[in-house]
Amino acid sequence: MFITIEGIDGSGKSTQARHLAARLRCEGKKVTETHEPGGWAHGDVLRGLLLNGRIRHPMTEIMLFMADRCEHVAQVVQPALDQGEWVVCDRYNDSTRAYQCWGRGLKYDMLESLIKWCGIPEPDLTVWLDLPVEEARKRMSGRSGGDRIEREDSKFHQAVARGFKELAERNASRFFRVDARAGEDEIAEAVFAELKRRCAI
Repeated sequence: MFITIEGIDGSGKSTQARHLAARLRCEGKKVTETHEPGGWAHGDVLRGLLLNGRIRHPMTEIMLFMADRCEHVAQVVQPALDQGEWVVCDRYNDSTRAYQCWGRGLKYDMLESLIKWCGIPEPDLTVWLDLPVEEARKRMSGRSGGDRIEREDSKFHQAVARGFKELAERNASRFFRVDARAGEDEIAEAVFAELKRRCAI
C-alpha cells in the first residue's frame, strides 16, 4: 500500500510518517519510509536547489519538483511497491498541487497533465494533517532559519492551506483528514485506526 502524509509546513508530517512506518513494522510489514523532495540517490542536489536555491520563475520550481518525483518514483517508490512493500512518503503530488497551484497560482490542469504525462502514480491513502496556519507559524517560530518556501508570507501559506482543503474535498475517498492540533500520539493512533479500517491489517 502506498501512503502519503500531507499538510502545510509545521503540521507534523515527518513525525507522523515515522510513527506510521514504525507501527507498520511492528505489525510485521516491510516498509519503505521516504520523503520529497530528495528521497532518492543524488536527490539531495535537487532538494538543495528547491529549498535553498535562488529560484525566481514558478515554472522552474514546478519542473524541478516533477523531475525529482520522476526519479523518486522510478528509484524508490515503484520498486518497493513492486516487491510488495508498504511505502510511507512525507509529501508527494498533493503538496505540489497545493503549493504550486494554490500558492504560486499556476494552472491546475497544466499540473495534472504533467503528472499524467510523467506517469506518476497516485497514493492509495493520503493522510492530511489539517492545522490552522497561525498554529503552524507558532510551531515554526521555534526553528532556526527555515527554507525559502517556509519563509513565504502568511498569505501564501493561507492559500496553500485552502489548496489542501479543496483537494481533500475533491478526493474524499483517498484523503483522511486528521486534526493536527491533537497530541502526537493521539494523531498516530487515529491514522493507524483508519488504516486498519480500510485494509484490515
